[in-house]
Amino acid sequence: MRDILPPATFVWNHVDAVAREVFRTYNYQEIRTPILEETSLFARGVGADTDIVGKEMYTFQDRDGTSLTLRPEATASVMRAYIEHRMDQLPGVKKLYYMGPMFRRERPQKGRYRQFYQIGAEAIGSESPLLDAEVIELAAGLLRRAGLEEFELLLNSVGDSKCRPAFVELLREQLKQVAPRMCGDCQRRAVTNPLRVLDCKVPEDQPMIESLPSLLDRLCAECRGHFAAVRAYLDRRGIPYQVRPRLVRGLDYYTRTTFEFLHAALGSQNTVLAGGRYDGLAQSLGARIFAPGVGFSMGEDRLAMTLEQTLRLESDPLVLVTFTEGEATQWAAVNAAAELRAHGIRVDLIGGKLKKVFETANKLQARLAVICGETEVSAGTVSMKDLETQQQTNFRRERLLENVQTCLNKHR
Repeated sequence: MRDILPPATFVWNHVDAVAREVFRTYNYQEIRTPILEETSLFARGVGADTDIVGKEMYTFQDRDGTSLTLRPEATASVMRAYIEHRMDQLPGVKKLYYMGPMFRRERPQKGRYRQFYQIGAEAIGSESPLLDAEVIELAAGLLRRAGLEEFELLLNSVGDSKCRPAFVELLREQLKQVAPRMCGDCQRRAVTNPLRVLDCKVPEDQPMIESLPSLLDRLCAECRGHFAAVRAYLDRRGIPYQVRPRLVRGLDYYTRTTFEFLHAALGSQNTVLAGGRYDGLAQSLGARIFAPGVGFSMGEDRLAMTLEQTLRLESDPLVLVTFTEGEATQWAAVNAAAELRAHGIRVDLIGGKLKKVFETANKLQARLAVICGETEVSAGTVSMKDLETQQQTNFRRERLLENVQTCLNKHR
């Protein structure tokens, strides 16, 4: 876990603002779920045999003996809220987005932390492939608007409850021949959850994984039609993608469409955004309603890290309001700062000798210095120094806002 300090937080705020605006244009509304949930929610929703539940969750007992877990992901929480608050009774597809910290005790590496941040979206209430494609389009637009270029979209279908069980049994049989030569995780998954073997990232295992059968070749007619419709929409919208027949996600609730967005700047852990469809999640949580959904989550840590290297964001110009010793100059500066702030101007207040003040101003990369000295206060004026041109002017106090705005506009 880590601290995120300025100026890095400026990039994070940029990503948050872009995400909120993109979600607004697609008619998504924000949902905020608790950081703590009952452990059973993730065991039933994410999957008891997944690495997340088996090895990575922060779980502890509450005082009454209830097992609680810091949320490792948000989709199960969103679906729990959807069921609990009977959102299925509301009209139309429920389009929800979230932002916040998640927690997994995994090996920290570049772009991966034990407290990490996700921005995600969930569209619940429709099986339409059009919705899958629209979610993918939204995700691509979000990345592009945030400033990320040259990302790659991978696409697959993992079938549904009709066609996947037969494929899993076929895969289980095939793995009996190769699993003993694979990594320890794959040997375990070959027994408990064979589909998860396809998600292995160990380089030495990839040739054996490539030799395994493809689920795309064994989809039922409904799943084939659904996947073809998703691809047709993306083709018509000009959204490039690559079909990866062995692309699966690390969570058990996915059905049909799965996708990932990759970016080379992130190294081996190069997934910046991923998601898919989860039509059976509500039932796995014990609900009697059918609540098909599709969504994604984006690793904000990874995106921000990439943008810090490539994006040059202009912050609002800083105005320093300065004062010399004495109560009169101090209060004159306080009032001047309050007036500027009330009009949305970024202001810092600083006192002391002007030479020191200007040294500080340069270090802070301030644009203007407003000077409230004894001479100015007694005369009912203020001085303003343009720290780029070094030009200094003096004017009546009543014209402070007008002159500051004029000078800042000149530099924009």
